[in-house]
Amino acid sequence: MKLFKPEYIFGKTTNITPEFLKEQGIKNLLLDVDNTLTTHNNPEPSEGIDRWLDSMRASGINMMIISNNNKARVEPFAARLGLPYSSMSCKPLSIGYTRGLKMLGGTKKDTAIVGDQIFTDVLGGNLKGIRTLMVLAILHEDGAGFKFKRRVEKGFIDKYLSQQGGAL
Repeated sequence: MKLFKPEYIFGKTTNITPEFLKEQGIKNLLLDVDNTLTTHNNPEPSEGIDRWLDSMRASGINMMIISNNNKARVEPFAARLGLPYSSMSCKPLSIGYTRGLKMLGGTKKDTAIVGDQIFTDVLGGNLKGIRTLMVLAILHEDGAGFKFKRRVEKGFIDKYLSQQGGAL
């Protein structure tokens, strides 16, 4: 089930360092929004995200948001962070990933998706052939659909965390 396997799992987005990315040859990041950069539907980034983005920019890492959310949600959040974006990205389909590669001028080899969901972010990144950096969700959603998905994901995540020796 390689399609559902992230290359790396991090405890949170801010644990991903420019040094790690450079060691991996990653120059471009496609960033999910909800439970990756902030909690679900929150207009403000989570603690430390602004500093993290500044650190990435200072290191020459190109970034943009790709989200399945609508423009009304994504555009103001992306503007707040000073990032280009693609809303309605239809992850795990390749639409948002293709847009991201084109907008950032990246290649599959030097681009990674950073996201919190196996069945959208990781699956889509693996289908597109880009690097996959999963982060543990900031806060689990309350909806029945999300709860079901998170329960199914838990088995995959636990397996990969044991193989990796824990979250980075």
